[in-house]
Amino acid sequence: MVETAHSMPGKQPEIFERVPPRNTNFTGRDSLLRQLREANRPVTAVIPLPAALQGYGGVGKTHLAIEYAHRYRSHYDLIWWIPADQAYLVPAALAAMAPSLNLPNAALVGVRETAVAVREALEKGAPYGNWLLIFDNAEDASIAQYIPQGPGHVIITSRNPYWDERFRSLQVDVFTREESVQFLQKRLGGRITKDEASRLAEKMGDLPLALEQVGALQQRRSMSVDDYLELFDKQTAVLLDAERASDYPLTMTAAWRVSVSLLEERVPIALNLLRCCAFFGPDPIPLDVFRRGNQADAPSLKGLLTDPIEFDNAVEELTRHALIRSDTNTRSIQVHRLIQALLRADLDEKRKENHRAEVHRLLARSAPALPDDSTVWGDFAELVPHVGRSKLVKSTEPDVRMFALNVVRYLYSSGNYQSAMTLVDELIDRWKAAGGGRLDVLKARRHQANILRRMGEYQRVYDLDQETLDMVRAEFGPEHEETLIATNGLGGSMRARGMFREALDLDEKSVTLHERLRGPKDVLTLRAKNSLAIDYGLNSRFRPARRLHTEVYLAQSEAANPTSSELVLLSRNSMARAVRLMGGFKEACITGEQALTFGVQKLGKDHWATLITAKELSIAQRRAGALDEAIRNGRDTHTRLSRIFGPRHPDTIGAAVNVSNILRVRGELAEAFELAADMAEVYPQVYGDDHPFTIACRTNLSILHRLLGDVEKARRLNEAAHRDLVDRLGPAHHYVFSCAVNLASDLAAQGELDQALQLGEVTYRQLTEMFEPAHFLAMACAANLSLDRMAANRPDAEELRVYVAELYEERFELGQPDAVAAASGTRINCDFDPLPI
Repeated sequence: MVETAHSMPGKQPEIFERVPPRNTNFTGRDSLLRQLREANRPVTAVIPLPAALQGYGGVGKTHLAIEYAHRYRSHYDLIWWIPADQAYLVPAALAAMAPSLNLPNAALVGVRETAVAVREALEKGAPYGNWLLIFDNAEDASIAQYIPQGPGHVIITSRNPYWDERFRSLQVDVFTREESVQFLQKRLGGRITKDEASRLAEKMGDLPLALEQVGALQQRRSMSVDDYLELFDKQTAVLLDAERASDYPLTMTAAWRVSVSLLEERVPIALNLLRCCAFFGPDPIPLDVFRRGNQADAPSLKGLLTDPIEFDNAVEELTRHALIRSDTNTRSIQVHRLIQALLRADLDEKRKENHRAEVHRLLARSAPALPDDSTVWGDFAELVPHVGRSKLVKSTEPDVRMFALNVVRYLYSSGNYQSAMTLVDELIDRWKAAGGGRLDVLKARRHQANILRRMGEYQRVYDLDQETLDMVRAEFGPEHEETLIATNGLGGSMRARGMFREALDLDEKSVTLHERLRGPKDVLTLRAKNSLAIDYGLNSRFRPARRLHTEVYLAQSEAANPTSSELVLLSRNSMARAVRLMGGFKEACITGEQALTFGVQKLGKDHWATLITAKELSIAQRRAGALDEAIRNGRDTHTRLSRIFGPRHPDTIGAAVNVSNILRVRGELAEAFELAADMAEVYPQVYGDDHPFTIACRTNLSILHRLLGDVEKARRLNEAAHRDLVDRLGPAHHYVFSCAVNLASDLAAQGELDQALQLGEVTYRQLTEMFEPAHFLAMACAANLSLDRMAANRPDAEELRVYVAELYEERFELGQPDAVAAASGTRINCDFDPLPI
């Protein structure tokens, strides 16, 4: 339920979000509100401690917090309501504040990291110092790590005494008799005497939720006070004879029984809806669940789901009995957790399971079909709080299990990796224990691998992918859809381990199989082709990479079914990268800028795919000579990736490498060296000692050693890197050639002219054979080689120098760094940037 500042009179806070509407019949409790206000007003400059509202169910802790938020809203710049009954959802609720604090949009990526950033921003008071956070129903003490400590205020509602030990505790008891009478008379508008109100209050034990129940019935004048009290006494006697759960106040249980018995007599179908709602979570239930899920198999709701008029009447009847809260603004209904518990306790096990299964089917039928489509993430976000509470993981129905996997996919597609991992681990454990459904377990493992891959857990994901592929092959054969998907996943894990040639071989065979079984433009075929195009780039086959990336992009654009914005963006970015690797730096900038604009519009600035696109654009800008744009873009991207994924995530360190390279080209050698040295230590920790990226990263450091005067160290690093790269990738790879060009510069700097010439000649011949003379690596090698020929007084030196100068003038615009170096007779350095895997 959301109420915005713009709907309130008087001075308004900047942001007033996610706070349920106030109870218009709120009465009494003024002394508690004053105490709460005093608790939030420190007597010294000390940061105020959070205030904990404590008491058992039904006493009105939540209503008191809502009233406080509304009554004192003019004192705050920002107010935020955080449902805290499911601890694992608290980070997402807290992180949703990020845009209001000028932080990355956590609804898209990095939920847990952004939640921490939100907490830290609140603690610093930037941009708001006067804020109020309300953590409602915080029973799990583990959420304490997300609770900010001043300068604003925090209110916690809970039955857990844990908060007593850490925060200011304010006990919320039942109403005083005077408050109860005032409440009932205000609710009933003078249709009840003070004596009648007092007698009802005494029977209800002054419990606010029970008074709300009896007030709803009396408001309709369905029976006299005496008749109600007689029926209440009968229900109480029954309850006293029964095994009553200690968590349920007797007065609340009896009052609820009266309301339910009357409802059963008059509108039994509404009671069926209420019982069904008892198996959702206590969070708001979107009415669209019933509208979109109207074809779900839900026998108890027969006649309601297919008749909107009857459904609306049932909702109205439940609202009038105070058994649900209905919010027309958010089109949702909500049932108090205590009423839900009483409803569930009143059913035998078979009926419980039937209603729970109906809820599972309603959730599954109402969910969007494409969880990685960012336009439907809001719909998924409304369903997620009900997944755990409805015990969806226990279902064995295929459609429900598919929905559960779609929730996992939504969570990691939107950046909530930890919640996605928690859910998929639970699904796998539960489905394994249940027996059967082996295909469901394998599908869940595939999603588990996707999450690990996005989190940069490359070693774990390789083992998981290999094992999963072996399992699906054995279970379903080599041509099953899951086998095709698992094969593609393993190829990605091979690339992550530096097995570039092995991944290429696997993916070439995979694409052939995909095309035969599913056709050239099937979505799975396109994904396999995209993987193969990435393999081509990693194996220095730049022309096939460009051709295939373009083919995939065009096929996605022509597809009849909508393709996720993430896939379209990544494909467009891949085209730009392929052009850059062929030397089309300006063209790569143009396409990269268009791709980045698309990503920001469709996914947001902080989505993983948008950030990858921004990093690639920064590299292209550096290559093209737009150094100011490159460093601004590169630093911003690196900062965002660090904040979202942490400083040691593969994409973060890739962005750091780019920043170091830009700084070196700009002549800022000290900072460039510091960052390059750090990356040389980090890469082995992330990828391992013998990964090609780890080895190639050292070549960047060697360039800086030479430029800073330590030529011997530069040579040693490059000689070791060249040897190791040849061992891992073979002699004909662009990482090997780049290292060789740099090593020749080291040799020349040490006066080893013959060795520099020999290495330069061999490398230049290999580059022109593998690519073309006009490729930027071949041109760089030729420009350096011409300097070495001139130093050796070779007659062919001037011819090569003129030839290279004409190539640079023809291919690149004025200011391109390599062209500038060649024109000034300065050696060109070939640096390393990790390619996407």
